[in-house]
Amino acid sequence: MKRVILHWTGGANQPCFTDYNHYHYLINKDGLIINGKFPVSANEICKNDSENKPLYAAHCGGGNTGSIGVSMCGMHGFKNSKDAGQYPLTKIQCESTFKLIAKLCKEYGLQITPQTVMTHYEFGKAHPNTSSAGKIDIIYLPPYPDVKQADIGNFIRTKIKWYFFKH
Repeated sequence: MKRVILHWTGGANQPCFTDYNHYHYLINKDGLIINGKFPVSANEICKNDSENKPLYAAHCGGGNTGSIGVSMCGMHGFKNSKDAGQYPLTKIQCESTFKLIAKLCKEYGLQITPQTVMTHYEFGKAHPNTSSAGKIDIIYLPPYPDVKQADIGNFIRTKIKWYFFKH
């Protein structure tokens, strides 16, 4: 695997059926890590079945092959930093996610850089000709309201590095 792409589901604080099909790991509001339907290895080379249904976690248009999809459950109804919707991300959920990604980076030998650990938003900005262009996850972190949108990726990577070297 060559990277981890971080998302929010855009739904409630618990995973739904669709979420299980699209992400390798889901983190609920209490920080519980839940495995998705497909193992990480399914995204080494993404394939479809005879009915053209994905046999992999289709979490990032134009970036699924070689990518681990991690998603925090929540943010349904998000409008902006003043209205994060009914299901805002929680601090325990974010911290559990950062710790999980640090573990995945160790397991897969990934350095923690903007090219190897990124948000879906960052992937879309770097790949404007994909269906990921314009995605808003993750442009705001409710538990950390002072982190500006332009700094979120670096903030997340700094947190992940802390867990990487702490454990």
